[in-house]
Amino acid sequence: MRNSIIILLLSITFSYSQVTTLERLRKLNENPPINIILLIGDGMGLSQISAGMYADKNSTALEKFNVIGLQKTHSANALVTDSAASATAMACGKKTYNGAIGVNMARQPLESILEICKSKNYLAGLISTSSIVHATPASFYANVVSRKEYQDIALQLSEHEVDYFIGGGKKHFDKREDKRDLISEMEDKNYEIVSTFSRFKKSESNKVGYFTYVDEPPRALDLRKPSLGDLLSSTLEKIDSRNQPFFLMVEGSQIDWGGHGNDTDYIVSEFEDFDGAIDVAFEFAKKDQNTLVIVTADHETGGMGINKGSIRTFKFEAQYTTLGHTATMVPVFSYGPSSEKFSGIYDNTEIFQKMVESINGP
Repeated sequence: MRNSIIILLLSITFSYSQVTTLERLRKLNENPPINIILLIGDGMGLSQISAGMYADKNSTALEKFNVIGLQKTHSANALVTDSAASATAMACGKKTYNGAIGVNMARQPLESILEICKSKNYLAGLISTSSIVHATPASFYANVVSRKEYQDIALQLSEHEVDYFIGGGKKHFDKREDKRDLISEMEDKNYEIVSTFSRFKKSESNKVGYFTYVDEPPRALDLRKPSLGDLLSSTLEKIDSRNQPFFLMVEGSQIDWGGHGNDTDYIVSEFEDFDGAIDVAFEFAKKDQNTLVIVTADHETGGMGINKGSIRTFKFEAQYTTLGHTATMVPVFSYGPSSEKFSGIYDNTEIFQKMVESINGP
């Protein structure tokens, strides 16, 4: 009898410990602030998705999403956008000129969704398979007139309130023309800066920067480690332990680089890495029940088309129309609270507006 009571008490204690952050919040607030995970596949059009899906035996994590839309990608001054203008549109809600990071056509600074979330006591993180100062991640924290101003972009990140960041480009922080060591300066402001995944996982700091590579990370085909899914999973574990709402931007950067090279194997391998992160985000949101997941692209790259293949093996051949970007619309997949907002056809600036509406609640 005594043993039965002990087992029952242990069971109750265990069950109580499993109460989610969402459930605790709901006891205090019927509408707790929602989390957002925005995943951007750079250069990822429908053909890139299809190629990755067929290469993985006709399967992708995107099949789990029940809301799908299309976004128009053009910039303010060109039908064919670049990553800087399109990322700025999604991050800040304004069309701008190609090459601009976080500024409008008058070169005035814009406030990003990440910064709006920080003003609402959200945690914020950025994960990229490029350098952390590349156009897409930079558009969420920097304001510069040219995407090529890497050292200024690095300086702005060092002075920002991003809680977690992961990406390459360490050299822009400690091998600078102005001789400043931004890494030391960040450490003086309570950042823990690490250069290995094991140290990132072990870190208990509330602000962690993980430089995966000194310059741009290599291709997945060249055994880039860790995977994007592992990086996201570890970051979510840290964030989820802090019982605060959060905003995360996760970029599969090199789908675009494969497109520029008209290299199908490169595209497929990078999509597969990105697809793993999509699955991590979806499963987290499914369990959490208070996380909005959005998967989209900044533009399509390469004018990729799948022209022939085998229904038995799903092997295929692809052709391309350009080494650059195209103006085709790109898909938007969403899941979780407020996901219904992302159906339909709309400008890329609406990604920002819909995210703002989502965090502001009903």
